[in-house]
Amino acid sequence: MITVPAERPADETATPIVADYYAGLATRTLAFAIDAAVINAIAWFVALVVGLCLSLLDIPGGVEKVLAAIGAGLILLWTVAYFTYFWSATGQTPGNRVMRIRVEDARSGATIPARRALLRFFALVLAAIPLCAGILMILVDRRRRGLQDVLARTEVVHVPDTAVS
Repeated sequence: MITVPAERPADETATPIVADYYAGLATRTLAFAIDAAVINAIAWFVALVVGLCLSLLDIPGGVEKVLAAIGAGLILLWTVAYFTYFWSATGQTPGNRVMRIRVEDARSGATIPARRALLRFFALVLAAIPLCAGILMILVDRRRRGLQDVLARTEVVHVPDTAVS
C-alpha cells in the first residue's frame, strides 16, 4: 500500500515528504487503459445502436461513407470531451479514480480549468507522436511530469485513502 502525505510539498523546489507522492508511468498507463476501455465501450454501444437503426433504411453507398466520417468525428469529439470534463471537474477520470490518482494544478494543487484540461489533452496527443518520447519524460522528471504536464502546468499525484469518496 502506498503511503501518501496529507499535503502536497510546500513548493516546487521542496522534496516530497514521501517519494511516491507523484504518480508514475505504470499507474498512469493503467488508468489510461481503463479510460480507453470506457470510451471504447460507450462508442461501440452507440455505434451498434445507430448501425442497427440505419440497417432498416436503404442508404446509398456515398451517404454511408459520409455517415462513417461523421461517426469518426463524433468519437473523436467524445474522447476529447471525456478527458476535458473529468480533468476539469474533479481532476479524476474513472480510470484515475480506480488507480487513486488525480490531475491537479502544479502550483496550487487545485483542479484545473476546462481550457487547461483541453490544452493538456492536445499536449498528450503531441507527447505521444514521437514514439511516446513526451510521455516517457515521466521516467526522468523529478516530479514525474510528462510533456502534457509541463505544457499544461499540471502534475499527477496519488490521492490519500481518506480523500477517496
